[in-house]
Amino acid sequence: MALSAVALVGATGTGKSALAMSLAAEQQTCLVSCDSMQVYRGLDIGTAKPSKQEQAAVRHALIDCADVQEVWSAQTWANAARDVIKQENDHGRMPIIAGGTGMYLKALLEGFAAVPDEKAGVRESFEVLQQSYGTPYLHEKLKAIDPVLADRLENQDTQRIIRGLSVFESTGVPLSVWQQQQAHQQQENPIVCPVFVLETPRPVLRERLAQRFMQMLDMGWLDETKWLQAQGLADTHPVMRAVGYRQLLQYVRGELDLDAATTAGITATRGYAKRQSTWFRNQTPNAKRGDADSLTPFLKQAIKGLKL
Repeated sequence: MALSAVALVGATGTGKSALAMSLAAEQQTCLVSCDSMQVYRGLDIGTAKPSKQEQAAVRHALIDCADVQEVWSAQTWANAARDVIKQENDHGRMPIIAGGTGMYLKALLEGFAAVPDEKAGVRESFEVLQQSYGTPYLHEKLKAIDPVLADRLENQDTQRIIRGLSVFESTGVPLSVWQQQQAHQQQENPIVCPVFVLETPRPVLRERLAQRFMQMLDMGWLDETKWLQAQGLADTHPVMRAVGYRQLLQYVRGELDLDAATTAGITATRGYAKRQSTWFRNQTPNAKRGDADSLTPFLKQAIKGLKL
């Protein structure tokens, strides 16, 4: 039997969490965080993680699941999300998936390639090469073994380039081939999940993101960034490349002054929001889009109307 959920997604700063929490409280259901950074313990301010009071008022899932030394993938998140959705459905509830990590939602709804685990030490060897020669060098190596994947990636996309190299080194099969197999697989337990994309006019969002960045600094984001730096993680770890943290880390390391790091962080956040908007526009063509007022009645109908 199919599982059921409702997804409320969109760019950072559009107000997804506030709307989702309001609906989850009203419908007495669970809110499933679809955010690749909120799964990590210790990253609270910079990820706009719900406060302890908000988490006490509304049940949240997939927040604070892992230490920062771990690496959560889209597959890890999708497996965990599927378990949460089943538990909620078994109790007659329709969970709300809310967040801005589109690839995680795509992995949940469309499936993912059953790629074998990487062999021990493989990723670390490519991280050493990246430190010595740079990401474009690794991108050239990827072109030789997986040109299809390399063509899809920018030559500075360190995380995905290393993933492609590591998969081939571990399995002898290009990651793009695994992904093509995924496209032909059919999930045994599909998820019925209407998708709603919350949108905000770009000038409004740009100003909102700048204000939020400054508010986060006032809340102690720099102290959180200093704590992250003290964890001794490789620069290639996803949390070290997270928008905002990456720029503030440059200040912590003495590479930028605070004004320059702040300006760079705001610019990067705005760019990230733009990329998210483009992704959801291209990857969720059947989603219903609009502002909070226009989407709310349809969201309520979806939460109440789908058969479990």
